[in-house]
Amino acid sequence: MSTPPTDLTSLRSARVTAARRLARRSFRAKERRFLAEGPQAVREAAAHPGGPDGRTLIELYATAEAAERHPDVIEAARAAGAPVLTTTPEVVADVSDTVTPQGLVGVCRFLDTPFERVLAARPRLVAVLAHVRDPGNAGTVLRCADAAGADAVVLTDASVDLYNPKAVRASAGSLFHLPVAVGVPVEAAVADLRAQGVRVLAADGAGRRDLDTELDEGRMAGPTAWVFGNEAWGLPEETRALTDEVVRVPIHGRAESLNLATAAAVCLYASARAQRTSAGCRGITPS
Repeated sequence: MSTPPTDLTSLRSARVTAARRLARRSFRAKERRFLAEGPQAVREAAAHPGGPDGRTLIELYATAEAAERHPDVIEAARAAGAPVLTTTPEVVADVSDTVTPQGLVGVCRFLDTPFERVLAARPRLVAVLAHVRDPGNAGTVLRCADAAGADAVVLTDASVDLYNPKAVRASAGSLFHLPVAVGVPVEAAVADLRAQGVRVLAADGAGRRDLDTELDEGRMAGPTAWVFGNEAWGLPEETRALTDEVVRVPIHGRAESLNLATAAAVCLYASARAQRTSAGCRGITPS
């Protein structure tokens, strides 16, 4: 197979400079664009509709080696109408956030969903990230919510930028799978979800009730939103007070606590199972 011509070689080109700037939140917000790195993220971006021309992926930078290794991704990008620019490993490394780039970097349009549209869809399972500051955790919780079949994720105005490269990478493509609302004040998020008939639960280790009890009593089958707090100090009292109940994940062993992403996975999957069971996972009473 002959090596395709290289379209982009200069680190000083206007295109490369524009892509490099997307590493900074201020430029992402101004341009309403972000970077998706690696074959999984680019593949999902190519499949995601968006923008006035119906596509989310605007253009793709690919090294010759990556293009040869992932022809399906190149084909998907072209089918989506995104220009594929063959470039050098140096250019890809310059615009990438990772230490060892995979040779594919897509420039994408923002794809967050207005919170009003999330509410209008009458969601049954929602993850609300309040005061979550670590981008890796935010992306991982988004991935957990996607896997559990959640209808939406909400990032409050005190949380990390959804389009931080680490958050995008940690979501492993799930960013492109479900609606995500950003910049919503936690007070408005909780109040509006409750007004839609959604039971809002705060996940906190100091909760009065535990998750097992909620399941055993069959209280988890209805529409539910879980509010997850900061990695270090959890949810402030004023946020917990807004919710219908503060629920802890029971610790049956000797671990002091669970990290944010693990606790979120446990809570979201508990709700997902309860919503798929007519009794809401009500415990069986011994005869």
